[in-house]
Amino acid sequence: MTSLPSILGGLDPTSDRAVFRQIADQLREAIDRGRFKEGEKLPSEAELVEHYGVSRMTVRNSFSVLQGEGLVHAEHGKGVFVRPRPPVRRLASDRFARRHREQGKSAFIVEADAAGSHPKVDSLEVKEEKASQDISTRLGSVRRVLARRRRYLLDGRPVEFATSYLPLDIARGTQIAEPNPGPGGIYARLEELGHQLDHFEEEIRARMPSPSEVKTLQLASGVPVIHLIRTAFDTAGRAVEVCDTVMAADAYVLSYQLPAT
Repeated sequence: MTSLPSILGGLDPTSDRAVFRQIADQLREAIDRGRFKEGEKLPSEAELVEHYGVSRMTVRNSFSVLQGEGLVHAEHGKGVFVRPRPPVRRLASDRFARRHREQGKSAFIVEADAAGSHPKVDSLEVKEEKASQDISTRLGSVRRVLARRRRYLLDGRPVEFATSYLPLDIARGTQIAEPNPGPGGIYARLEELGHQLDHFEEEIRARMPSPSEVKTLQLASGVPVIHLIRTAFDTAGRAVEVCDTVMAADAYVLSYQLPAT
């Protein structure tokens, strides 16, 4: 490792900013500038204590700031490491292209292939249930739906979980109601049933996760989630699916192409 004085500066005794925050600022800047790479171990507590002339508690408070921002994670007995940048680029204009379904690939598999990662789906549940008021409204006042719940993993790491809701008059008794809907996923099956997809509407917001979401996605402290609700419409203008998805924000970059006119 390059010597600390060449990477990190000194403290400003005239600043009214707390010492632990000054240290966190310098570590953050070094991470942003690439002086500490993804997956690289940060200087130890002892090294930072010696460099700055502060207590171990001050250094630990600095690490806590960076952990709260999702920049680093601690491994017990090993140290504090720079968290990897988002591995998956979700390109909105391409992920639901019909050519992928015709090749037998779901959107998640397409994204995993592009990232060079191994995709997996687990915690799968398929059942009929009463629609919530929000889902009912989005699907045109249906009372009951087929719900498909699943968790997605990349290289063994949980990155998102999603629930698709489909009207029973479309999905009941079809392959969509089976655990494995077949090549191309449920959108390929919908089109085979005569519901050619026309467009999608998405609502996206970022927020901090609930305790259950932290557990399901195995999120580190300070990592937010991206909450996305997507509605799929067929060429007749009917809403044929609502997908409620929660994603680990440190696993994705959402990429969009917008027309200029």
